[in-house]
Amino acid sequence: MMRQYELVERVKAYNPAADEAMLNRAYVYAMRAHGTQKRASGDLFFAHPLEVAAILTDLRVDDATIVAAVLHDTVEDTAATLDEINRTFSPEIGTLVDGLTKIKRLDLVSKQAAQGENFRKLLLAIAADVRVLLVKLADRLHNMRTLQHMPPEKRARIAQETLDIYAPLASRMGMQELREELEDLSFRNLKPDVYATISKRLSDLSAKNERLVESIERDLVQRLAAKGITAGVTGRQKRPYSIWSKMERKSVAFEQLSDIFGFRVVVDSVDTCYRTLGVVHTTWPMVPGRYKDYISTPKQNDYRSIHTTVIGPKSQRVELQIRTREMEDVAEYGIAAHALYKDGSPHLATESGAYQWLRRTIELLAEGDSPEEFLEHTKLELFQDQVFCFTPKGRLIALPRGATPIDFAYAVHTELGNAAVGAKINGRIAPLLTELQNGDEVEIARADGQTPPAAWESLVVTGKARAAIRRATRSAVRRQYAGLGRQILDRAFERAGKNFSDEKLRGALPRLARTSTEDVFAAVGRGEMFSGDVVKAVYPDYKDERRSQPAATGPRPHVNGAGRLSLDKDQTVRLTWPGKRPDKGPDKGSKESGEEREGAEAIPIRGLDSDLPVRFAPNGGAVPGDRIVGILTPGEGVTIYPIQSPALAAFDNEPDRWLDVRWDVDGAPHQRFPARLALQSINEPGSFAQIAQVIADHDGNIDNISMKRRSQDFTDVLIDLSVWDLKHLNAIVSELRAKRVVSRVDRVNG
Repeated sequence: MMRQYELVERVKAYNPAADEAMLNRAYVYAMRAHGTQKRASGDLFFAHPLEVAAILTDLRVDDATIVAAVLHDTVEDTAATLDEINRTFSPEIGTLVDGLTKIKRLDLVSKQAAQGENFRKLLLAIAADVRVLLVKLADRLHNMRTLQHMPPEKRARIAQETLDIYAPLASRMGMQELREELEDLSFRNLKPDVYATISKRLSDLSAKNERLVESIERDLVQRLAAKGITAGVTGRQKRPYSIWSKMERKSVAFEQLSDIFGFRVVVDSVDTCYRTLGVVHTTWPMVPGRYKDYISTPKQNDYRSIHTTVIGPKSQRVELQIRTREMEDVAEYGIAAHALYKDGSPHLATESGAYQWLRRTIELLAEGDSPEEFLEHTKLELFQDQVFCFTPKGRLIALPRGATPIDFAYAVHTELGNAAVGAKINGRIAPLLTELQNGDEVEIARADGQTPPAAWESLVVTGKARAAIRRATRSAVRRQYAGLGRQILDRAFERAGKNFSDEKLRGALPRLARTSTEDVFAAVGRGEMFSGDVVKAVYPDYKDERRSQPAATGPRPHVNGAGRLSLDKDQTVRLTWPGKRPDKGPDKGSKESGEEREGAEAIPIRGLDSDLPVRFAPNGGAVPGDRIVGILTPGEGVTIYPIQSPALAAFDNEPDRWLDVRWDVDGAPHQRFPARLALQSINEPGSFAQIAQVIADHDGNIDNISMKRRSQDFTDVLIDLSVWDLKHLNAIVSELRAKRVVSRVDRVNG
């Protein structure tokens, strides 16, 4: 464990003006607060914040960031409080520690929601002060270095979270060395066998090509020196995760990779970068498609460099990165490279492109989405690979690889994305789902009043586009509910004999605890608010007499549940013993699908005098025209079910009880049969009268009814009725569905 004087020495090595007293005070405070707490490894917990601080000293951060690193777990894991830290150190340090403290006692159902809410808090703190991010990444790096001491399931979860969020976040902030170590540590824990295999092959390859790498370095330095260019050239082997990712992405074997070794050329100026490129390209042939100029077009994380691949010495494919020393610092340390010390004062560059991107992203993502959506959209925004496209006016738009014109439109402006109906790529009409390539010029065609299809949400790759589409879809659904709510309120005020207007409703918004009339309409349409309450809010002296009356209820009907089939004695139902369960497939017109088969033994049952009691299914019955099946219950008789009845699933393992049944009503006196309908109706005077009138007009007979008020404006109605046959029943259902007061009708099959 690092000692107190060692911490001070590490800081003063790059910042001689460091506040030694504050560093010592932080060391002692954290040591006392954590006391004898231990980590999963068995080490004292206090060793962890010290290692985090040590990582940050390599990034040359200011005193406040080092102190926040030493204290970052005190509020979360000890009895220390933020007020105490503010008093003992400073409000600045207290704010940093608060940004690194997880929200406790989250009243959230899912772990993902809690994770998302804590991550939202962290990102908002980072947006206020980027130093929070530096401490958090150093904290995650040390946790990953000691992850082997955690239980396997926890290791996998933390490693996946690191790979999904923290490594890409480090990349977006330009901290490439830290990103690569986080990726490799995650990879080692998620796929240990694959990691070991690739590491072994890289080690063997490195030993084999050690002299080749040295010769390429010497050759490059000599050729550049011959042109008057002084350069530092270093060879570097790619890491296991980077190798595996490329193998997965391009579906190639390890032996097919030709750029496992890369070379970095560092020179003094931007002009020298391009001179170096000229020497390289005129000396060795360039590999087409492998040239990228990030000096002319920097990445959003401020990364600047020239990338090229050539067929170098000994016909070896050589990948080169050419940059200045300043670019090298930014490439290695990212946002932390801006923490430069001048006259003993730290200057964190808030004008950094990476930091500005982060703040814009957080502003876009924090617009009211749920914690789970926030986490999902953040992951989408952290993609590393990018394509650079242009608007017709030449504006550069950076997008994740795999982005489409839809993503492009939303990146330009949310309104453009919502109104997009077509696209031109490089002057040619192209589908909106075309994958964009580097350098594409994209023109979006729009139509006013257009609403993005909900299906777009699963097709886009940027978090901004997905969040905007989801919001637009919700707004469209909300408008539908608001329209229904307005209709309900129009009728409610009309029944009450009161005038209704938006102006009157606006005056009642405080009493309804809503901020706009649209909120009220949508709440009524969704059934969250009773229309009578709105009338009373607008007219406080109004009394709704309906509210004092109990909802209409009744016992659930039990049609023919216990007796024999309630038919006249001349009515005949024939049962045939099939020896097997009836086929539940479509009626193909075969004898087995309803007609009596040759050789089948028919058992006639004639009315109430039959020896075998017959009854219909208690919940829904059956009518002529239904394919039906009989279920034999010894001692009780046969129950008739429609073949589509879900109740038949209970008899799947009892094939001996299944009987083929057919209707035999031809020539018999016209009789009614039981059926059940489930309706949802708008709760207003006369609604049930309209339902009953439809049934009466179609010569149906209501046997029983039960009603249950689902909300103050909607009622669930269960009707048992008697009909002649299936055609008769379908005619009633069709007419009911056409009624304005009925929102839904379904037949119940018991």
